Amino acid sequence: MKKETIRTIAVLLLAVFCLQGTVLAEAIDIPKVEQAGKFNVPENDALNMIRDMKAGWNLGNTFDAYDDTGWFKAKNPADMETAWVNVKTSPELIQTVYDAGFRTLRIPVSWHNHVDENDVIHPGWIARVREVADIALNLGMYVIVNVHHDNQEKYFYPDSAHYERSAAYLQSIWTQMAEAFADCGDHLILESMNEPRLVNTDHEWWWDSNDAACRDAADCINRLNQLFVDTVRAMGGNNADRYLLVPGYDGSPWYAANDAFRLPEDTADNRIIVEAHAYTPYSFALDPNSNVRTFDLKNVSQKKEILDFMNALYNRFVAKGIPVLLDEFGAMDRKGNLQDRVNFTAFYVSAARLRGITCCWWDNYVFAGNEPFGLMERRTAKVKTPEIVEAFMANCE
Repeated sequence: MKKETIRTIAVLLLAVFCLQGTVLAEAIDIPKVEQAGKFNVPENDALNMIRDMKAGWNLGNTFDAYDDTGWFKAKNPADMETAWVNVKTSPELIQTVYDAGFRTLRIPVSWHNHVDENDVIHPGWIARVREVADIALNLGMYVIVNVHHDNQEKYFYPDSAHYERSAAYLQSIWTQMAEAFADCGDHLILESMNEPRLVNTDHEWWWDSNDAACRDAADCINRLNQLFVDTVRAMGGNNADRYLLVPGYDGSPWYAANDAFRLPEDTADNRIIVEAHAYTPYSFALDPNSNVRTFDLKNVSQKKEILDFMNALYNRFVAKGIPVLLDEFGAMDRKGNLQDRVNFTAFYVSAARLRGITCCWWDNYVFAGNEPFGLMERRTAKVKTPEIVEAFMANCE
């Protein structure tokens, strides 16, 4: 066979291969899920706002990054923003998130690497958080700023033995957060704590109502949430009636639905949002040791795991006019299961919206390795997994 013929065949085969790849990429089905059942979502300002938040995206592994070795203490504190992802947050990225259809930006923030011996936050750190928040606020987005990876005995730990220190540390942080954002309107939401729990114990992720330590932890979280509300409200400005997010034990929807969780009392009318995280079904969405790669829209068992906790949140809170936000959810990339992740996203978001709940995808800028939840390529400010974003938007109206 002549070299020219061989070369021609090779080129044709390459073209066919590339075309097949394109077809496969375009073959992902974006389902519009029709949910069963009717839910009476009350009409009030709080639930209307939750609906207006539409779809949320987490700027994960960024301002929540921390380093307890002390190495960053000798450097510019603002460098911590890039410590885990090596990418500085750009206006172009936030614009891409907005253009993709997201109307809520959650900015998780760890503060403990940026405080002095009196728990005073380095002004450059909190100014940078405000700078990024303003980019989104200026686009008309909702923005959530929280206290993220500070759950350790030196800062805050939800048990009676550490309550005095926890209250002092958190009150200082919340005071400074409320002051930094006092002039922001309703689109700026403050969140008390991220997944407060008994770290490094057998009950870190499994709260037991029969266990005295667990009951004590739940009580401490209730008291801290109340302190959070009182502290922010006392700071004046728009803090007097801004929306505030509060979690139950470890941010679990089930522990929020438990009677051990109490909503804080508030001087503002219905401005407390119940916050929860749910990577459910865990075997598919988060468990690194699981072999479950599929989410079939005909799989009743998988769907029931999602519907059960959403019904619990709806029944205790939403049906009574109390807003709920699932500000972390997602499903890891298990390589080759994009259609399943799309199915999961469509069903999850649709089920939540039917019950008056809005969801925020956890994006940690990881695309391979440990917990790959990434949707956005931050260096180029492009959507890396548009199919999941499309499924989200198709089911959150």
